[in-house]
This record gives sequence, structure tokens and C-alpha cells, in this order.
Amino acid sequence: MGKQTQEEERVTKAEVVDQVAAEADLSKNDAGEAVDAVLKVIEDALARGGEVNFTGFGKFTVAERGARQGVNPQTGEKIQISASKVPRFSAGSALKKSVKS
Repeated sequence: MGKQTQEEERVTKAEVVDQVAAEADLSKNDAGEAVDAVLKVIEDALARGGEVNFTGFGKFTVAERGARQGVNPQTGEKIQISASKVPRFSAGSALKKSVKS
């Protein structure tokens, strides 16, 4: 596998769990449960139409996507895509600053 540049780096959930375990001096099992719990809280809040705000880091919200016309790529036929709700993340000022530097 080739060397990845900073722009190409990907971190898996397992790697996040490993890093949380190291940073918080937890077992990998406890860190895994903590990561799962945070993700579940975010998912549950969004499912209820709420939002989750981590000051400085960012905000998870639910956005409405309006109905629109699309094209079936196999047939070229125009199709109607119905309105839907999608999760959104908006980066906070501290995260934006960290990424820029």
C-alpha cells in the first residue's frame, strides 16, 4: 500500500476507538462503548429532528432536501426525486481554524 498524504488520510472507527482508549486511559472495550454511545446519542437526536452542538467543533443538524427532477443514468429518462431529510454537519470555528493551519 502506498504512502498517504495528509489530504488522503482516512481514520476508521476502530482507529478512533484506539485513540480514545489511549487519550482517556481506557480499555479498548470501554472506549468502543463510549464511541458507540456518542454516535447513538447523535443519531437519536437527529432522528427526532433535533440537533447536536459541540461548541467550537461543530453542529449536527437535519436538513430538508426539496423535491427535484433527476435523470436515470441508465435510461436517460427524467424522474421525480421526492423530498427527504438528510443529516448535515457544520464545522465550528475552532475546527475550521485547526484544519486551515
